[in-house]
Amino acid sequence: MTEATRPQPGFREALRFWARLGFISFGGPAGQIAILHRELVERKRWISEERFSAGLAFCTFLPGPEAQQLATYIGWSLHGVRGGLAAGILFFLPAAFLLLLLSFVRAEHGTLPFVAATLYGLRPVVVAVIGDAVFRMARRTLPSPHAVAVSLLAFATVFLLRLPFPWIVLLAALIGMFVPAFRPPVAATASPTGVPIRAQAARAGRVLALGLTFWIVPWFMLITFGEDMGLFQQLYLFFTQAALVTFGGAYAVLSYVTQAAVEQFHWLSRPEVIDGLALAEATPGPLIIVLQYVGFLAGWNDPGGWSRGLSGTVGAVVTTYATFLPSLTLVFLGAPYVDRVQSLPRLAGALRAIGAAVTGVIASLGLDYGLAVLMPSGSSGAADFFALASIIGAAIALRLGLSLGLVLLGGVAVGFLHHFIS
Repeated sequence: MTEATRPQPGFREALRFWARLGFISFGGPAGQIAILHRELVERKRWISEERFSAGLAFCTFLPGPEAQQLATYIGWSLHGVRGGLAAGILFFLPAAFLLLLLSFVRAEHGTLPFVAATLYGLRPVVVAVIGDAVFRMARRTLPSPHAVAVSLLAFATVFLLRLPFPWIVLLAALIGMFVPAFRPPVAATASPTGVPIRAQAARAGRVLALGLTFWIVPWFMLITFGEDMGLFQQLYLFFTQAALVTFGGAYAVLSYVTQAAVEQFHWLSRPEVIDGLALAEATPGPLIIVLQYVGFLAGWNDPGGWSRGLSGTVGAVVTTYATFLPSLTLVFLGAPYVDRVQSLPRLAGALRAIGAAVTGVIASLGLDYGLAVLMPSGSSGAADFFALASIIGAAIALRLGLSLGLVLLGGVAVGFLHHFIS
C-alpha cells in the first residue's frame, strides 16, 4: 500500500480515537507504543510501518515521554499542528484528572486502614516493576562492554555521589560523541527535506517563539502574584528544566526528581514518591504523569496561606503544564526533519551512550526505592521481610509474563493480607 492509497481519516474520526486512547493506554511506554502500532499501523492503516518506525526513532532522541511524543508525531503527520495537539494532550488528560483524584485520596485519607493497606501492597510491586524495566532496558541499551562501563559509572555517580542527572546526561553524551564504539557501523545518508533552508529556519523560529510564549505567559502570571506564589514558581522552573534534560522516559526523570524533591527541596518524602508512582502505574496514560503527584504533594505539604486542596491542585496543574509543554514543542520543532535527525552518527552515538547511562540511573532509583520499602524505619530499624517476599513474588510474576494490571491487583491483595495478619 502506497502513501497515496493509504486511508486518511478525517480530523473528527482521529479525534475520537485519540480521546479513547487516553483511557486505554495502560502498560507503560512499551505497552502504549504497542497499542499505537496495533491500532494505527495494523488495524486502521493510517500510517505506514516505515513512518511509524521513523517517528519512534525520532522520539527516542528527545527528552520526555516517548509514547506520548510518538502519538503527537502521528497526530501531526495526519492533521498537522491541530492533530498533534489533539493526540498529545488527549494522551495524558484522562490520567491527569484521575491521578489528581487519587492524589486527594492519598493525601487526605492515606492513614485509613484500607488506603494504607493498598499502598503497602503496591510499594513492593513498584520496586519489582523498576527492576523489570532495568532488565529489559539492559538487553537493549548495553550491547557492549563500553555501554556496560558507562551504565556502571552512571549508577555509581548517582547512588554514591548523588551527582545531578543533567550532568550525567552531559557526560554520557560527550562519551558517545567522541568514543567511536558508540557510533552506528554505517551512517545513513541524510534525506533532503525539499524545503529551502530559509523556510526551514523561519518555521523553526515560529515554533520556538510560540513555545516560549506559552511558557512565558504562565510564568508572568506566577511572578505577578508575588511571594505567595514562591513555591509554584519553584515548581514551574524545576519541572521545565526536568522536562528538557531527562532522557530515557519516566523512570529516568523520576530518579532526577526524587533526588531533587526529597533531598534538595524537601517537598515530600521518598515513601510518598513511591506511593505516587504506584498510583500512576494504576492509571492510563504516560507514566511521567507521576510528576503531577509530586507537584500536588509539594503544594499540599506547604500550602502557605492557602487551603491544602487548592495549593495541591495549583501545584499539580503547574507541574503538569511545565512537564508537557516542552515535550509538545520539541516534537513540533523536529517532526519535519525526522529523516535527517537519524542520519547524524555523532548524535546517534551520544544517544546510545545516554541510553546506557539511563539504565544505570534507573537501577540506582530501584535500589533507593527498594531500601525505602524494605527498611521503612531507616537503616537503624528492622527489615520488612514481608515486603521482601512481595518484591520477589511480583518480580517472578512479571518475568512469567503476567500483565501489570494483574500484578498490581495481586499487590493490593497482599497489602490487605498483611493488614489482617499483622
